Amino acid sequence: MNVTIYDVAREANVSMATVSRVVNGNPNVKPATRKKVLEVIDRLGYRPNAVARGLASKKTTTVGVIIPDISNIFYAELARGIEDIATMYKYNIILSNSDQNTEKELHLLNTMLGKQVDGILFLGGHISEEHVQEFERSPVPIVLAGAVEETNKVPSVNIDYKAASFDAVSDLLEKGHKRIGFVSGPFHDTINMKFKLEGYREALAKAGVEYSDDLVVEGEYTYDSGLEAWQKFSELSDKPTAIFVGNDETALGVVHGAQDQNVSIPEEVEVISFDNTRLALMVRPQLTSVVQPLYDIGAVAMRLLTKYMNKETVEESTVVLPHRLEHRNSTK
Repeated sequence: MNVTIYDVAREANVSMATVSRVVNGNPNVKPATRKKVLEVIDRLGYRPNAVARGLASKKTTTVGVIIPDISNIFYAELARGIEDIATMYKYNIILSNSDQNTEKELHLLNTMLGKQVDGILFLGGHISEEHVQEFERSPVPIVLAGAVEETNKVPSVNIDYKAASFDAVSDLLEKGHKRIGFVSGPFHDTINMKFKLEGYREALAKAGVEYSDDLVVEGEYTYDSGLEAWQKFSELSDKPTAIFVGNDETALGVVHGAQDQNVSIPEEVEVISFDNTRLALMVRPQLTSVVQPLYDIGAVAMRLLTKYMNKETVEESTVVLPHRLEHRNSTK
């Protein structure tokens, strides 16, 4: 049977209020009484019920994190930043995978609220109007991490994805490339369609290079998508001499697809990736990549959420962190 606060109070011959004060670190307990209660807690193996404490204090010190896929290294690095700051501020994490399925995301949101979480961090690619309506109805604060809501109604932490894409493609244009492929994640994700693709197009336009539909491939955030994208490019009569890829895992597929056809990277085709996860260092040649500070996005998002949960002053609800381009051996 579970040991209750009543059992501890009876064994220590004190009131339940005294046990509660000891558990919560209240200084208004005599040292001898505190020692006796702690000895009973240790002997009985009592563990305070966080839900019960939350009902009394209206706080559970628990944060819900809704994440598309924890096995994806991109989200794993974000989650690490979240967890470290949560621990620093003494919050527990409830983590759920949403598989980027809108119905599941909304279900998880309501499940989290049912567990009396104090706040929610939402990670995902596509934020619909339905999402925003649910976020606005939430009785607890919600912060987006690595996800864009275009009206800025919901607090968020990101980089400037359009500028980052523009910078990467401009780097290739400055090297003299005119046929630059773009391998994107799903276009239903705002970051891909409204920001990365637009950054790609604007860089071409600024350089006076015509945009071509056959150089843009939409895929998933997977290695196989990279292989498939390379296959499409290799079948073109006028092949790309450089490729910008929207994430590292897909970029690995592009590089390996090229190498399987004895195409040399970067001598014949230069490749720039996006995210700069550890995968960028695990391929040869190592990937030139847009550095998205994933750990920092998670950490800053969690800190922002603590401010909302504790009703601290928030000077900026839409946080944009800096990016940069890390040159490695997949470009000359």
